[in-house]
Amino acid sequence: MSKHLQRDLDNLQRDLMALAASVEEAIHKAIRSLQDRESGLARQVIEGDNLIDQEENHIEEECLKLLALHQPVAIDLRRITVALKINSELERMADLAEDIAERAIHLTQLTRFPIPTKLQRMTDLTTSMVRQSLDSFVHLDARLARLVCRLDDEVDRLNHDIINELIKAMQDSPNLVEPGLSLFSATRHLERIADHATNISEDVVYLVEGEIVRHRPGAVEIET
Repeated sequence: MSKHLQRDLDNLQRDLMALAASVEEAIHKAIRSLQDRESGLARQVIEGDNLIDQEENHIEEECLKLLALHQPVAIDLRRITVALKINSELERMADLAEDIAERAIHLTQLTRFPIPTKLQRMTDLTTSMVRQSLDSFVHLDARLARLVCRLDDEVDRLNHDIINELIKAMQDSPNLVEPGLSLFSATRHLERIADHATNISEDVVYLVEGEIVRHRPGAVEIET
């Protein structure tokens, strides 16, 4: 690898990690605005989405420049390709954080609905998946990436439990149907963020091992 390519790859990774930090902050703010009924915090998430979109465009342009200028092969080609895909996954996560923030604003105008206690655990697990999926990319750690893929099952279980709790509350109190549906939607958006973290991890496995594991559940098992 030439030093110019290495320099450009290092810059690309720096930009990607900066975008990831912004997206992770947006997720945290969106969930906090939902839990604390903080419409001001939710608006920060919505207003900040434009900057995230601009950064996504910048990173995509840099990836395409690297492909054109350096014509990389093997691991370098896979790294740039995966960076392009991670960039897209992060932008989608930011959009979902914005959706959660919009639900949070709507909820401030409705009857207060008790936030399911498992939502905090689901949030912590999801944000951990986002962080670890990116760590696996930085350190080329396929084992960590596979672990993140396995954590998605736990997020799905928590999502299922929360939805059941919301349905029961709405059945018991019809006046809670509208806020309950907004919470239902927000929980679903959070679950989709975990799905995007899983997609990043699957791409990291491909980057490190050259194996496509998406849509093949058994392929992400961790060897003991």
